[in-house]
Amino acid sequence: MTTNPTQGTRLRAESVTVGYGEEPIVRNLTLAIPDGRVTTIVGPNGCGKSTLLRTMARLLTPTSGSVLLDGGPMHDLATKEVARRLALLPQSPVAPDGLLVRDLVARGRHPHQRWFSQWSRHDEEVVTAALTMTDTAHLGERPLEKLSGGQRQRAWIAMTLAQDTDLVLLDEPTTYLDLAHQIEVLDLVTRLNRERQRTIVMVLHDLNLAARYSDLIVAMKDGTIAATGAPAEVFTPRLLDDTFGLSADVVPDPRTGLPLVIPISHRSSGLPDARSHVSHS
Repeated sequence: MTTNPTQGTRLRAESVTVGYGEEPIVRNLTLAIPDGRVTTIVGPNGCGKSTLLRTMARLLTPTSGSVLLDGGPMHDLATKEVARRLALLPQSPVAPDGLLVRDLVARGRHPHQRWFSQWSRHDEEVVTAALTMTDTAHLGERPLEKLSGGQRQRAWIAMTLAQDTDLVLLDEPTTYLDLAHQIEVLDLVTRLNRERQRTIVMVLHDLNLAARYSDLIVAMKDGTIAATGAPAEVFTPRLLDDTFGLSADVVPDPRTGLPLVIPISHRSSGLPDARSHVSHS
């Protein structure tokens, strides 16, 4: 399965190979990110999802191939210029102790600052709009570490929104959140896409959340792309078995019609329960 839209693509990887040592993590990978859509990268642990995202954000340099932004090699651009076009929220971001939410969000304006033109009324308006959009305006004077997990993640997303880029990359934005807060954050991501026309690229572990919140799924295995397409095209029992080693049924969600992945356990499949082999002597 190789469905991969290429029209309207500001960000793409071309034959990219990248790793942290001699052994490549991502291998000769080509991927076009469709503008104005939500693209989610999924795959088993260690398959290269976050490595690919970090490479497309210019945090890692390919050993071969290139990442193109607006038609040109991203690594030819100055760091500040990249930050004016693309925002990245990494896994488990860290802020100084005592940093207030509003001050965190204001940091999103740093790429737009000039030595001769510091904080402006426009900066203030963008920060206020980002706080409002993420429903964090009432938290503006609170220290970040005093927030709940969902509030904290919304504050970080507000910072990326204040960066005012059309491209937003999110590396596992729901990590360490309970299900209610995961939904809260992903609903916000959908609003950024639908109401603000942001192009979103994110890495997720939960396949059912990926199916629910994505226009395009990119499934990776061993540093390469196993499949790309709409959730219903990608999430099939065969692909789940081949890519994740997961035996699962895939049925339409009764509310949305989107694919719902139901893992098949040993107990439900009639296979012996592993605990039955444990000695009780």
